[in-house]
Amino acid sequence: MTRSVSVIIVTWNALKHLQNYLPSVVDTDYENFEIIIADNASSDGSADWIRQHYPQCRIVTYPRNYGYCGGNNRAVEYASGEILVFLNNDVEVNPGWLSPLVKTFDDPKVAVAQPKIRSWNEQNHFEYAGAAGGYLDKYAYPFCRGRIFDTVEEDLGQYDNPADLFWASGAAFAIRKDRFLEAGRFDELFRFHMEEVDLCWRLLNSGYKIRFSPDSLVFHLGGGSLPMGSARKTYFNFRNSLFMIWKNADTEWLKRRLMIRFCLDGIAGFYALLKGNFSDFTSIIKAHFSFYFHWRTIHRKRLENRKFGISPGRPEEMIDISVVRNYFIDKKRTFGELVGR
Repeated sequence: MTRSVSVIIVTWNALKHLQNYLPSVVDTDYENFEIIIADNASSDGSADWIRQHYPQCRIVTYPRNYGYCGGNNRAVEYASGEILVFLNNDVEVNPGWLSPLVKTFDDPKVAVAQPKIRSWNEQNHFEYAGAAGGYLDKYAYPFCRGRIFDTVEEDLGQYDNPADLFWASGAAFAIRKDRFLEAGRFDELFRFHMEEVDLCWRLLNSGYKIRFSPDSLVFHLGGGSLPMGSARKTYFNFRNSLFMIWKNADTEWLKRRLMIRFCLDGIAGFYALLKGNFSDFTSIIKAHFSFYFHWRTIHRKRLENRKFGISPGRPEEMIDISVVRNYFIDKKRTFGELVGR
């Protein structure tokens, strides 16, 4: 029996993206799927345009902008599919992209799956936000197969193998609906960035798998909500990373490595300052102060995870290297050079 799928696309004042990319999603070659457009109070006529051109899509309109996390969380209430696919509004898909992605869930231990994500602008290269699947290093810095910091690889088939990941990209994030609800959904305190990594960490701590599906291919424009180089993006990346660590890492990891992580963040801030990037410097400082301000809330969430049967942990998919040292000091620029595979 073909699994039912709900493709959920959150949008806010992005009519141009919908006009460019939604047609490819509608033309998906899969017999049992629905498309739900979650409109975060757009004022650009997005909902009317969809009703006129793609009446087969279900539109859910909100009274205000709930962002990625809130928009997706609320849209799930309208989803009938066994599998949810959270898809950014600036993603173009191939007609056959969905079948291999859904087939990944034939393994009952797989809770989340990600397709191969290439750049829409440079279609032979991986895309920055997700590439061929994500990992964390031993200090909980994220990196991807196909993208380490600003080095983005050309796709030459080097990652055409299914792989267990630490995290899947929120640009094209497939998850069992029951696992999504059991794990507590996306954490809306995050607002932007790292919310999918946080959710994946919770699921790993519960004993499930996150998997890369190389036979599924999508193309992501990227930078729609928070552009590359944005000080606001820097702020959310650093702040939410700390939120995620405190919620999910085991006590031993926090004792051994959290202070080192704080120091590395400080070095990143002063490096930005040396390059004359004062906005990133201040964003990193603000991110840390926000973490300290929200510490009680985050610690409560850490304790609440136990309600879902989730204990803090350090999954084996956290790779025991320092990506910062390997990249900037040892000059290892690709995933293969970092981990020898």
